[in-house]
Amino acid sequence: MADHSPDYSFEAAARDRGAARVAGIDEVGRGPLAGPVTAAAVVLDPDNIPPGLDDSKKLTRRRRETLFDAILACAAVGIAHASVEEIDTHNILRASHIAMLRAVAALDPAPDHLLIDGNLLPTGCPVSAVAIVKGDSRSLSIAAASIVAKVTRDRIMVGLAQQHPGYGWETNVGYPSKSHISALQGLGVTPHHRRSFKPVHNILYQEKS
Repeated sequence: MADHSPDYSFEAAARDRGAARVAGIDEVGRGPLAGPVTAAAVVLDPDNIPPGLDDSKKLTRRRRETLFDAILACAAVGIAHASVEEIDTHNILRASHIAMLRAVAALDPAPDHLLIDGNLLPTGCPVSAVAIVKGDSRSLSIAAASIVAKVTRDRIMVGLAQQHPGYGWETNVGYPSKSHISALQGLGVTPHHRRSFKPVHNILYQEKS
């Protein structure tokens, strides 16, 4: 599939079938060793879509911040998280689905159709839903959700970095960079680390043995 910009075709098709409020949903933070997984649900106004929406990974931090403000100004947005404890209790996929459903529940008024990034639908979707692989580069609503989730989670990690300096969370936002791994080995595991993730689990296991 060629790389292309997201459009409004999934939303338009759902609206043609009678869905008045179509929400795009995406999550950020499956890969990090620390911090929550964050999801966003966004219902765009078809007459007022911020220009330049794209997969958050393709945008600069400054562009994401600008679009974040633009999305919040003109769209309905729900933001939610699943905690490190929930990630360790369930698993990261289930926890990201929990966060997605919470983000949908935070939308007011409620949506009547969901476009969800990925290849799996969360169990317990409250309304009709479709999973869209690489949705953040195909659907404008999912792209908007990816931007909102990414900016929100990055800000959380910058805040946590001030409480736990040395792990580089202000730049690696919890992902397993070289400096993060060496800090884990040198400084140990914080309450914000995901104990079910192998690098963290291995360090804890070394400490015990």
